[in-house]
Amino acid sequence: MNVVANVLVAAVAAFHLYVLVLEMFLWQGPRGRALHGLDAAGARTTAPLAANQGLYNGFLAAGLIWGLVAAHSVGFQAKVFFLCCVVLAGAYGAATASRKILYVQCAPAVVALIAVLVAA
Repeated sequence: MNVVANVLVAAVAAFHLYVLVLEMFLWQGPRGRALHGLDAAGARTTAPLAANQGLYNGFLAAGLIWGLVAAHSVGFQAKVFFLCCVVLAGAYGAATASRKILYVQCAPAVVALIAVLVAA
């Protein structure tokens, strides 16, 4: 079960690394603009905000990766803490920005968190 839990944690971390790249480097390109239906001017205006959000997503990914490589008790604690952060951020984003965040960000983190807790 620990392997399954770690694969799920790695998937959540990979998603947040993808979001980092999208928000920090691809925001003004076609993929970044399509994400929120922005035109070139809107993407240019919101690029600093998106880059800041991307950096936070990178911190979440880094914490999850730390949890995967750290010693057992520290790794467990890091995975639980950062998955809880992802769940809370996803729930807040779903309540305030887009309901889609509940399914794309929050639900996978909940599943990974349950797997980590069951595997402990």
